[in-house]
Amino acid sequence: MTVVKNIGKDRVFQITAIIAILSLFFARPHLADINFSTLWSLLAMMTIIQIFEYLHVLDYLTYRLTSHATNSRQLSWFFVLLSFVGAMFLTNDMAVLTCIPLYLRIARKYDLPEIIPVTAIAIAANFGSALTPFGNPHNIFLMSKFHISLGQFGAWVWPLVIADVVFLALLSSLVPKRTVPTVPVVDIRINPRPTTITCIAALLVFVAVFGVIPQWVAAVVVVALAAMMDHRILGQVDYGIICTFVGFFIIVSDISQIPAVVTTLKHLETNPVSVYLTSIVTSQVISNVPSTVLVARFSNQVAALFYGTNIGGLGTLVASLCNLLSFKQYGLYSRRSKGRFLLFFTIINFVALAIMGALGWWLLVR
Repeated sequence: MTVVKNIGKDRVFQITAIIAILSLFFARPHLADINFSTLWSLLAMMTIIQIFEYLHVLDYLTYRLTSHATNSRQLSWFFVLLSFVGAMFLTNDMAVLTCIPLYLRIARKYDLPEIIPVTAIAIAANFGSALTPFGNPHNIFLMSKFHISLGQFGAWVWPLVIADVVFLALLSSLVPKRTVPTVPVVDIRINPRPTTITCIAALLVFVAVFGVIPQWVAAVVVVALAAMMDHRILGQVDYGIICTFVGFFIIVSDISQIPAVVTTLKHLETNPVSVYLTSIVTSQVISNVPSTVLVARFSNQVAALFYGTNIGGLGTLVASLCNLLSFKQYGLYSRRSKGRFLLFFTIINFVALAIMGALGWWLLVR
């Protein structure tokens, strides 16, 4: 019952469900348009994330890393780095949900800067999640739909890695340098055996994303592992994102049968720059996950779609769920003006979008 309530309270799912119902007035969805491989991969990934959360792996790394900071700029950089790396393996949402509350608790205690560090943590999560096949839901979808090889994915990613790290380092350098007391290490113990087993299960999810083994096999193994560790883990899994994706598939299946939509988006089939720009622009309005599902229906320009939707997560507050979660965490854990934060958060995000957008365009046309 708790699981059903959590799904029902998911605002993104609520909006998606309403739009999906409205889309049924235009057409009926085709079962073939629902990508079950993506749904299995999402179930596996969301479950493995909750197992790591249950084992307190990211909490442990956070406290260990930040205990070595001697000033506010260094502390900010440590959190940015942890968000960047954590998002690669545990998704951008989990990275901001862990790093932002902890940073803001420390910032409130020692009166440290908040706007730039929190914005940098959010951007780092968006950047980091783009760099692995399972860092965010739309990468999982692209891997499942287009069967992208590891070599091809790596070729797309490495220029972004360099640009991302440089941008984040420059942004973190804007944080005023103030001396801070050593952040005490909380006594969080990691049990090596279940952590090792979970890492092996995560590797299984990784190879399943690349199609080495069926995605449903990885999902069954991971769900079974969670049940054996503690059945309550399964109650914490984000089933809302899975249901939301079902809604996306229904919406795209319906509207792709509307002649006017087909005519409008038909030009995306052959022009990578159009795909790239359309992905970025639509992400600013409807978020990058539904944008990926929509544009992928009309184009096989995978590189353009990859760059467009991942870079398109920067910009507006709704460009990615990660941005919305970051704003929500700031509102919950900071006593300072949310309006001021939103203003600077948006400005910095659009600067990042302009820089990374230019890089993405160059990577496509070079």
